[in-house]
Amino acid sequence: MARKKNISKDNLISWYMEFVLEHNHHPKSVFSFAKENNFEEADFYKFYGSFEAIEQSVFSEFFNNTIKMLAKSEDYPNYDARNKLLSFYFTFFEMLTANRSYVVYALEGNENVIKLKSLKLLKDLKQDFKTFANNIGIEKIDLQQEKLGEIQDKATQESSWIQLILTMKFWLDDSSASFEKTDIFIEKSVNARFDLLDIKPLKSIIDFGKFILKEKVNFN
Repeated sequence: MARKKNISKDNLISWYMEFVLEHNHHPKSVFSFAKENNFEEADFYKFYGSFEAIEQSVFSEFFNNTIKMLAKSEDYPNYDARNKLLSFYFTFFEMLTANRSYVVYALEGNENVIKLKSLKLLKDLKQDFKTFANNIGIEKIDLQQEKLGEIQDKATQESSWIQLILTMKFWLDDSSASFEKTDIFIEKSVNARFDLLDIKPLKSIIDFGKFILKEKVNFN
């Protein structure tokens, strides 16, 4: 009998993706999956409790691998928020494109924006990406109130997640060569978002309002 393999999380993800693409369904059981790939069934549970957990992990790993690739760039840490987000998008969608057959299979039947937005399958990706978006330095208004600041942070995270979902939806429907239309969509949507988020004019208004209040100017 062949010696059982030592396995890793990456092994399980790779074997699982390969299986579902070849058979167009989940493995019948962890036992059969382990037997086919020559590892101990008990080793599966060291990493995952179910096949559903692997499915969630796949999209989280796409995110993690994107971050690892960005970390290899010496220039990336010096980018502003706009270019950090653009770099993330282009790298992340390269990752999705390299695994498009699996992504299409996994999201089949849930391709509309409403379903994608709250899909359990994307739960881990959602949390990872919202944290990332909140920490890349998107400029915010200093509201000087903790509660309002928390609301602003949540709004930034949620709008970032919706933008990613909209882009995934566009990419799923994109039939252009090399998905060049998705690249255009990414650039235009990210730039449009940051233009809308430009708070400098609003900050000037707020600063002026504070001055008026401080000086108690009477316009009557």
